[in-house]
Amino acid sequence: MFPFRGVDYMDIDSLFSEQERLVRQTTRQFVEDRVIPIIERHNREATFPLHLVRELAELGFFGANLSGYGCAGMSNVEYGLIMQELERGDSGLRSFCSVQGALVMYPILTFGTEEQKQHWLPRLQNGTALGCFGLTEPDFGSNPAGMRAVAVRDGSSFILNGEKTWITNGSVADVAVVWARLDGVIRGFLVEKGTPGFKTSDIHGKWSLRASITSSLSFQDCRIPEENLLPGARGLKSPLSCLTQARYGIGWGAVGAAMACYDTARQYTILRKQFHDRPIASHQLVQNELAWMITEITKAQLMALHVGRLKDAGKADFSHISMLKRNNVWMALETARRSRDLLGANGITDEYPIFRHMCNLETVKTYEGTHNIHTLIIGEKVTGVSAYV
Repeated sequence: MFPFRGVDYMDIDSLFSEQERLVRQTTRQFVEDRVIPIIERHNREATFPLHLVRELAELGFFGANLSGYGCAGMSNVEYGLIMQELERGDSGLRSFCSVQGALVMYPILTFGTEEQKQHWLPRLQNGTALGCFGLTEPDFGSNPAGMRAVAVRDGSSFILNGEKTWITNGSVADVAVVWARLDGVIRGFLVEKGTPGFKTSDIHGKWSLRASITSSLSFQDCRIPEENLLPGARGLKSPLSCLTQARYGIGWGAVGAAMACYDTARQYTILRKQFHDRPIASHQLVQNELAWMITEITKAQLMALHVGRLKDAGKADFSHISMLKRNNVWMALETARRSRDLLGANGITDEYPIFRHMCNLETVKTYEGTHNIHTLIIGEKVTGVSAYV
């Protein structure tokens, strides 16, 4: 099969600036050279390629759309294209970068003190420190308002108790952005690795996001100094604003996974011959599937680009990003399933990337707000009536 050359049915390239195309090409080449050759092995062994962290940092991928403290200060469209190409490699790779930037660096930049920013952001940007985001609890995923983690003041520090689970990068993180109730109000805390009472354990046996580190966090009488409170973070809107940043990247990343599956299926059906030595791409039912995929990918590309332009203009609403995440992840998962079908039995082997993407996308459809939660966000936006209760 031929190397990936992009998926662009409707000359969407003409809508990007030269700088945006350069960012995409740089990321695409990195994925081709450094990720594609090793990702199937890491998926089999359920390990994350930590040796790539320094290279990701040198390319400016951590907090790419943030400014100051060593960050690249890219546009949101440029950042989206990075996420697209990284997820074309693997959802776990995009998740790693998304957590580092959108869920760790962003809340420190937005809610932190100058001292916290100076201490953490340059290190997180250059990859000498890693972070994680602790919101989800064993009993509270789609309903974070029900969280049970609690902090109480004790002199010039806080005592934190509770559990978080399904935390990307949890066991390798040098700092965890942890959300807990303080005097009944949800607040954010920076919990450093090695703090007494803070323990992590990895979750094993995953069939999805195998090339990603997923952990549980435990806090038992964990003492956190007062200076580790994020002073600007108050209430549930604070962690949800972080999730909005991450969901935006997912909306682009899902397009990359869909591109990988579609391009593999398209090439395979052209090369694969059946029935009188004709390529299976000559069959109407096969062309129907490919036509559906490229149409949906094109629509998803245009939505991602438009939301990116809105975000750069300061006009993107969280409900826009919910539609982006909901539609594009659904599209990508359906594209993976249809692509797998076109490859027949070969589609379940890791000689091809489709089944890995399909399994990964089952998780992507669930995390950062499930498909149905985003449905309700959109429903509330268009009706003005909440349906969460």
